[in-house]
Amino acid sequence: MAPPKQDHYLMSAYGGDDEAEEHLVLSANTDSTQHSYLNSPVVDDDSVSVHQAQPRRPAHQLSLRRAAERNEARAAGLHAEPLYDYEYEDHNQNDYASNAYGYDEGPNNYASNAYGYDDNYRDQGSFTSLSKPYGRREYADDTDEQYRIMEKLDDSHRDREYVSQPSRGPSMYQRMRLMDEGDDEGDTPLRRASLLLRRQLSKRRSGAPDGAMRRSLLGNGGSSESYGEGNIPLQELSGGGDRHLAPVPGDTGGPEPELAVQAAAPAFGADGGGSFRTVHIGNRESNAQYKYKHNKVSTAKYNFLTFLPKFLFEQFSKYANVFFLFTGCIQQISGVSPTSRWTTIVPLAVVLAATAAKELAEDIKRHKSDSEMNKSTARVLVGSAFEQRAWRDVVVGDIVRVENREAIPADLVLLSSSEPEGMCYIETSNLDGETNLKVKQGLPETAALLTPADLATLHGHLKTELPNDSLYTFEGTLVSEGGRIGYREMALDPTQVLLRGAILRNTDWIYAVAVFTGHETKLMRNASAAPIKRTSVEKTTNRQIIFLFAILLLLAVLSALGSQILTSRNRDQLSYLMLPEGEGAKTFVKNILTFIILYNNLIPISLIVTMEVVKFQQAQLINADMDMYDETSDTAALARTSSLVEELGQVEYIFSDKTGTLTCNIMEFRQCSIDGAMYSDVVEASKRARVVDGAIVGQYDFTQLREHMRGSERAAQLCEFFQLLATCHTVIPEQRGSELQDIEYQAASPDEGALVKGATLVDYVFHTRRPRSITVSVMGVDKEFEVLNINEFNSTRKRMSAVLRCPDGSIKLYCKGADTVIIERLDETRGASVQVTLRHLEEYATEGLRTLCLAMRDISEDEYRTWSAMHAKASTTLTNRQQELDRVAELIERDMVLLGATAIEDKLQDGVPQTIYTLAQAGIKIWVLTGDRQETAINIGYSCKLIQEDFSLIICNESTHWETKEFLQKKLDAIREGRGSNIDLESLALIIDGRSLDFALEKDVEVLFLELATLCRAVICCRVSPLQKALVVKLVKRRRKAILLAIGDGANDVSMIQAAHVGVGISGQEGLQAARSADFAIAQFRYLRKLLLVHGAWSYHRLSKMILFSFYKNITLYITQFWFAIFNVFSGQTVYESWSITFYTVFFTVMPPFAIGVFDQFLNARSLDRYPEMYKMGQKGVFFNVRSFWGWAVNAFYHSLILFFLGTALLFDDAESDGMVGGQWVYGVIIYTAVLTTVLLKAALITNMWTKWTVLAIPGSLILWFAFLPIYSIVAPKFRTSTEYEGILGHIYANPRFWLISALLPVLCMVRDYGYKFLKRMYFTKPYHIVQEIQKFNIPDYRPRMERFKKAVHKARLLQRLRRTRGYAFSQTEGGQEKVIRAYDTTMQKPSGY
Repeated sequence: MAPPKQDHYLMSAYGGDDEAEEHLVLSANTDSTQHSYLNSPVVDDDSVSVHQAQPRRPAHQLSLRRAAERNEARAAGLHAEPLYDYEYEDHNQNDYASNAYGYDEGPNNYASNAYGYDDNYRDQGSFTSLSKPYGRREYADDTDEQYRIMEKLDDSHRDREYVSQPSRGPSMYQRMRLMDEGDDEGDTPLRRASLLLRRQLSKRRSGAPDGAMRRSLLGNGGSSESYGEGNIPLQELSGGGDRHLAPVPGDTGGPEPELAVQAAAPAFGADGGGSFRTVHIGNRESNAQYKYKHNKVSTAKYNFLTFLPKFLFEQFSKYANVFFLFTGCIQQISGVSPTSRWTTIVPLAVVLAATAAKELAEDIKRHKSDSEMNKSTARVLVGSAFEQRAWRDVVVGDIVRVENREAIPADLVLLSSSEPEGMCYIETSNLDGETNLKVKQGLPETAALLTPADLATLHGHLKTELPNDSLYTFEGTLVSEGGRIGYREMALDPTQVLLRGAILRNTDWIYAVAVFTGHETKLMRNASAAPIKRTSVEKTTNRQIIFLFAILLLLAVLSALGSQILTSRNRDQLSYLMLPEGEGAKTFVKNILTFIILYNNLIPISLIVTMEVVKFQQAQLINADMDMYDETSDTAALARTSSLVEELGQVEYIFSDKTGTLTCNIMEFRQCSIDGAMYSDVVEASKRARVVDGAIVGQYDFTQLREHMRGSERAAQLCEFFQLLATCHTVIPEQRGSELQDIEYQAASPDEGALVKGATLVDYVFHTRRPRSITVSVMGVDKEFEVLNINEFNSTRKRMSAVLRCPDGSIKLYCKGADTVIIERLDETRGASVQVTLRHLEEYATEGLRTLCLAMRDISEDEYRTWSAMHAKASTTLTNRQQELDRVAELIERDMVLLGATAIEDKLQDGVPQTIYTLAQAGIKIWVLTGDRQETAINIGYSCKLIQEDFSLIICNESTHWETKEFLQKKLDAIREGRGSNIDLESLALIIDGRSLDFALEKDVEVLFLELATLCRAVICCRVSPLQKALVVKLVKRRRKAILLAIGDGANDVSMIQAAHVGVGISGQEGLQAARSADFAIAQFRYLRKLLLVHGAWSYHRLSKMILFSFYKNITLYITQFWFAIFNVFSGQTVYESWSITFYTVFFTVMPPFAIGVFDQFLNARSLDRYPEMYKMGQKGVFFNVRSFWGWAVNAFYHSLILFFLGTALLFDDAESDGMVGGQWVYGVIIYTAVLTTVLLKAALITNMWTKWTVLAIPGSLILWFAFLPIYSIVAPKFRTSTEYEGILGHIYANPRFWLISALLPVLCMVRDYGYKFLKRMYFTKPYHIVQEIQKFNIPDYRPRMERFKKAVHKARLLQRLRRTRGYAFSQTEGGQEKVIRAYDTTMQKPSGY
């Protein structure tokens, strides 16, 4: 073909419609305004040149452009035929003709005889180059020919090349390189100009700061990045995925060749100021200069340096502690305190010391857990041998060896493995929740490094991105500097990266380089520092303390004001006091401080330490609960912190992981349906197969299945069924013993592994895989099947198929997938068994099993030959390759015969459905946040009863911000409009994927998302990252006044657990990081039921009552001080002896709060579990709220009025028979005794359950006071500790008024309280009052009848749903599996690595 008159560059079109490729001709002097794609934001002027990949565009946007381009091509004498009409043509006939550079015409041939350049750019996944305007240079000498030529080349380059689909022609940079390499005749101006221009380009690359530039430098080949003007991506100079580093032409000297990329290196180093960093492989000394993080991790709350400041900050964020510190300080002022100067500061110090001891004890446990993990051993290459070192001693750049089933110690770049082509399998359920194994593969150049000696020859460095929290991306290059690989640079991507927290599976060993360690790993970057969590009860208490302090301050000011007024009014009568003149203001302030000290215990100083001790004991009850002990893993429940126990009783939202939390990560082949007959591994007696009216009803077991295979009318179909299971898959067998059954299957999907294992139950044992064939032992006889083609699974196809040549030479297609896609591809004749199989599928799905349909067809040689050619063409096309492969697969996956269906159990943890159902009855909304697939998550939602059969699913899978916002708004509007009519909010469930969730969490959409989600009964977020989990929790936490609980088992759940108010970790699993970082650890999800409904409800009720009683008892005593101040002219005189006041809080009333807080039960455990609705009282804050707090405070004021004024009236004439009077201290002791008795009677009235400890606490406290008083009144005066009680004993015990007041006044106080309790129970009954009576009188519960009715309705709704959808789910990894199996030959011995 003759070239057109003008220079042309023929380039492949974007694709996107029915034609796979088109040929375009872009004229050098075509007006750019004629083509919309030339006016993209990437090319906004003619100074930026071409050969950059552009983003794909929808076909409807390309139609006008394509029409213009076709016309242009026809005018130039070119013609392009459509590619796809179920026949394939070779369209590698792109002509690149340029006489200026001497390119020869031909298919994919860029040849210059003069320069010897030959390369095929069609299949390269390479990045391309852009030049940028350099600016004009002012030359002193116009004869500087080389610079003029350079500018001419540059201008030509800008003017002639336009942006298109990835470059087919060489860039300007390449042409200059070719000229340099081809010019062997002297140092011409053209050579010097091209060399200078290339060096300028190199300098710009090395200093380019933009992210797109860096990505191109790191080998982001073939991507559709949008480069700014400041970005000059490097052009790959040879086909393939790596770039050979050749010496720069014209440079000489030095023993080492200068690398063409060395100019860019400084931009990557830690000291280069760039956004990438350099990691020297196996060279600790070189890496030390960058001061990378060590590999030691800590999840503890404190360390040696931070303990004191963090602890004090946390403690003094409690206003009570601040108040007591203030009071203790002013007590030290001479002449101010009416009490001893140590009565506040000493108890406060004791309280803080006790709290500090508890915090240290809990944090030491975290440090021990961290230490165990940091001491785990890894194998690190030192010289040419591996040494055992602790994880904490692994540093960036170390080459490590990881063996099968071991955890990855840091973020690693894979070099080689025991598997072919450097492949390995990892389990990432600890990272993203996905159960299927991931395939990782090292670079081809490093895959051959199989021994320590080979690794020792590896010299070079890695250029990597900076540490970040993205689990699914990685950008970097491996630069080899000699050795066995030579001088070259190779691009790295996520395929080579193994993240900390993953587990190596089904791979004997790997070698890898550490790139991120410790808190710089992606896993730890997704985590956050252990937060300081404070409960809602504490916050409410804190707020009420502020109000109490305001009341205290008001009382102090009123008392000081009263003192000032009365003193000034009666100064003439108070001359004996020698009051100073002219110090009114000073005296007023001093009096305020005096009365603050006098009334300070209005806020109980013992409250904080009492709360801490009570919480600690409640935590010990959780630890000791044998109902939450798991015998299998020998794991008990563990409260890692006692500060949050009451929050367990107020939870409104639970955010749960799926994998390992709800499920066991175990897939088991349970049942199958073949030719209309059901087979099961275990068959109940009532379900055994029998013939009724000529039809088979019931199930056969697997023993009968083997008998049927040996001789029955369906034997052929049974054999075909299990032959499909044993051959149609991408599983790799691993022989672990000498017996045939000792095989471990490496399956990227746990479903596939379960199916292959299921086939072994009937002696169809798959045991050998070669690149082109597999061998199956069929009832003891080996049969080899040639694997001709694999049509892989993806979420659109929902099926996979294999084309096999059987041992008899016949070709068969075996296919498995969702019933909806298999049934529609069956032969039109469809056997009678299809409807029977569909009924069986409904039964399987009813039981929560995962179902697949199996089908096959015979293929003739001619049909296969034609189809194979089409498949080969589709597999090599560059445009829409996956879509083309799917279309070709459609041609052969038709007219199939149904063999049957399988039912796999994705084994749930014991009791999960019952637990979720019960928690839902308790008013708790459960959200599942999982990294697993949407289909899998929905099926688990059904099987665990999170989603009921009559639920309407709102599924959000939008791809843009505006689509997501519009979708959420429409659904929300529909619910609002339908509320109260045909929409039941209790039957809505929201399903949203990770991409849509990204948009839903943005500022302008998050309110819509949250409102819609909270209207739904259940929410499932699929394919979410650990960071997204935490963001969802934080969103609800920020926008809703509710207590949130997060539960998970893996390291990917840590950030979510720490973000919630309460974090619960599942222990006893392989990954314990979640349990270490959580507030509570349990072995099974089902234990959450008792943890919340029983222990949580108890803790909330007990702590609420304990706090209210603590305030009540102190207000009752200390308000009497205020009443007394009225009678002593507000002099600041105390009615009680100083240490008696202190002992009131510390000894005489301290035991009742402990007894109530630790042992009281308003309902027993059985009733709380039986009636989960009782839990709603905690959610609504029934037992502790502002109203109840001030109700108790007012009641305390009322009691103090009765006690003081009635007591004073009875003691007004206190003359004794001998004419003596008792005096102030006798009066104070009598009032004190009445107050103490009243307070203890109140404790008895509010106690629901009496134990020996309650008896010891309440009556025992009163006995303690009567025993203490005589001892103290005798001993204290002798030691001069307290002289107030000297000689008062006879005036008390011998005084009948003492006994009258001590008995009468408390009863009068309790009359009102008892009457109020009677009225509330009889006429304002709460639900728990009814359950208390059921519990007390053992009244029969007739709810079982209602339960049976609910089950009947449940089954009817279930069958209705199953007619719409099935229990299908297939967690197969999409794509890439055929490449894996073609690389394996299990007959070859794997390298040992040594």
